[in-house]
Amino acid sequence: MPAMTSSATERREPQCPDQSIILTLSGVTAGYGAGLILKGVDLTVETGKIVCLIGPNGAGKSTVLKTISGLLRPKEGQVMLRGEDIGRLSSRDRLTRGVVHVPQDRSLFPGMSVWENVLMGAFILSDHALIRSRIERIAELFPIVGKRRHAAAGSLSGGEQKQVELARALMLDPALILLDEPSIGLDQKARKSVFASIAALAKDGRTVLLVEQNARSGLAVAHHAAVLEAGRIALTGTGTELLNDPEVARLYLGAGASGTMGAAVASSHAVKNS
Repeated sequence: MPAMTSSATERREPQCPDQSIILTLSGVTAGYGAGLILKGVDLTVETGKIVCLIGPNGAGKSTVLKTISGLLRPKEGQVMLRGEDIGRLSSRDRLTRGVVHVPQDRSLFPGMSVWENVLMGAFILSDHALIRSRIERIAELFPIVGKRRHAAAGSLSGGEQKQVELARALMLDPALILLDEPSIGLDQKARKSVFASIAALAKDGRTVLLVEQNARSGLAVAHHAAVLEAGRIALTGTGTELLNDPEVARLYLGAGASGTMGAAVASSHAVKNS
């Protein structure tokens, strides 16, 4: 994939300490073994917003999420959650602080019921009244949980399973939801349903950092977005700005991007204006 050229104006996210900012990555480097994948990532995420991270394969998008959730620790730099540096905390400690990571691969227990799978999201909680209250609220937000509560999770379609994964992530009332390629392997109808669920999370006041290879769909639902290239943030802006950026369109939205961009922008406005 060719690099972004200078025709696309670089826009860096502000690094000011602000209560509206829930997550800040400053100069984060990370990798596996002696190799570096992230080479100085700077990124901010506002509370209650959807931020979409796009870029070519191998750029380090999933590595960013793993570094935030604690599956991978940064070699340098800071991962700040609501003013606290969590870069050296364990995954469990980050989980208790409200960082929930929904991985790319399907993670449901196929032989267990939908209801049981969602309850698994509360495995660190002991307050049964709180657990019951949360799952009932989640069933309102994700009707599939109530309608198919007794069905084996493995019997659901791919899109339905992803919705159940999103529902399970809410059981800890997370401050930050990390979504890695939620539309991967899904057909168009299922993708539309999953992105509608992601939009519903924002309407419910949730903060989402989304990694998405389907750039058009990801940008359409996002309030803010960033392009990651070769382990660094190359470009940031609103979802609409990146959808309208000709260089982003050329590299990430496909040859016919301009003809369908209007529909994507309209979809993004529906979320942003809610």
